[in-house]
Amino acid sequence: MLEFLETLEKSTWAVGIRQSLYLYPVLEIIHILGIVMLVGPAFLFDLRLLGYSKALPVSGLSKHLLPWSQRGLILIIPSGLLLFITNAQALGSDVTFWLKIALIGVAGLNVWIFHRFIYRFSKVSGEPAELSFYSRISALVSISVWIAVIACGRLLAY
Repeated sequence: MLEFLETLEKSTWAVGIRQSLYLYPVLEIIHILGIVMLVGPAFLFDLRLLGYSKALPVSGLSKHLLPWSQRGLILIIPSGLLLFITNAQALGSDVTFWLKIALIGVAGLNVWIFHRFIYRFSKVSGEPAELSFYSRISALVSISVWIAVIACGRLLAY
């Protein structure tokens, strides 16, 4: 594993990013923009699941906000991989980095469970006046996990 991380860090791409005056900061900006696009709409949707803005239908909000979260992933994944390879050895042995990755996995699992089981059931039964207890739990998990992911990301910078 250490040899693989060393190979990544010595790759032409990683060296080029590290040696460029602007490329690393541009990648960081793209990564942060992606985070905003992913987490911002997800938070707004989660707040609706928690009972805020009840005048807005959940299905309409879902159709409007969640595609923005998906677009955020288009920025986050490649920029995150490129940022990772510039410091692969240190990050590969950092507990905070692996905690961040595990939390992203939890967030993804939470989204999958919500859309596969919880939200799917509520769509079949129509727009409920009150969202299920499980919808609220999913929203709380989402908000908590994304805050923790962001905190881990910031801690990695120091």
